[in-house]
Amino acid sequence: MSHQITIQPSGHTLLAEDHETILAAALREGFMLPYGCRNGACGSCKGKVLSGDIDYGEFQSSALTDADIAAGKALFCVACATSDVTIECREVGAAKDIQIKTLPCRVHKLEKLGHDVMGMHLKLPANERMQFLAGQYIDILLKNGKRRSFSLANAPHDDALLQLHVRYVPGGEYTEHVFNAMKEKDILRIEGPLGSFFLREDNEKPIIFIAGGTGFAPIKAMVEHALYHHANREMVLYWGARQLHDLYMPHLASQWQQENPNFTFIPVLSQPAAEDAWPGRSGLVVDAVIQDFPNLSGYQVYACGAPGMVEAARNACIAHGLPEDEFFADAFLYQSDNATT
Repeated sequence: MSHQITIQPSGHTLLAEDHETILAAALREGFMLPYGCRNGACGSCKGKVLSGDIDYGEFQSSALTDADIAAGKALFCVACATSDVTIECREVGAAKDIQIKTLPCRVHKLEKLGHDVMGMHLKLPANERMQFLAGQYIDILLKNGKRRSFSLANAPHDDALLQLHVRYVPGGEYTEHVFNAMKEKDILRIEGPLGSFFLREDNEKPIIFIAGGTGFAPIKAMVEHALYHHANREMVLYWGARQLHDLYMPHLASQWQQENPNFTFIPVLSQPAAEDAWPGRSGLVVDAVIQDFPNLSGYQVYACGAPGMVEAARNACIAHGLPEDEFFADAFLYQSDNATT
């Protein structure tokens, strides 16, 4: 049995099949709702149910609190309609016309970027290109039917190869394979582009980027895209890591700062080692942002990293004046048994 979904304020309508999530139905019908993890962990797809009944699905309480539910909110990536429903959600127009493809690709190059990060460079068939927006991700389709999601680290203008940053997770089925068994020329199947975490170019507000670990990958794509198109917006990148060796490409961000007066790079170490002799910022990366920008009412914030960091960034930024619809996020899940590593 199908149910009608009405999206407000646009008034768009679509049909969702039984047990089909609201997000999946919307994407199938060509309506791009905001989303990130697609498994109830990051909160990017949160919206309001104005009328009708839903099954909330499985989600993490940090992404959808009891107060959220009491306010009529749901995570559309896991919620399913059990009657006709009307939801309130801003639609993302820029990605709607980009075709999502399933394609073969070849591992062109494997490059160790840091002690626990592998750069994967994937080459598509000669007659194929993947159109994407800076910050989106792809899924690698495994033979057992599972998927692994990785952000594209290259900007759209630099699309001869698709670049991924893969962090090593002890016990992670796929990352163990990437680091210990994958070889150049291996053939993979991918699907993409996916996600609503991408640079909004119809806005001139200054930008604060907050990256944790390999959350740097999509932000790298956004910054390179903005610089390539000579964007004059002020951009500040805060990149959080535990120790100095966890910042796996700091030279690149430093180079952006040296060459572009509108770009600033601020690395933040939460637990610097004694041998780091760290002279820079220490503590939590979100705290550093708020110390420097106690009033965020005139900014956009893009955050990417572990769910806890993303949630802390969302709460802190909104508490310091950031409009809720100016916070854009993608949360990475690193659990060894999860589909996103």
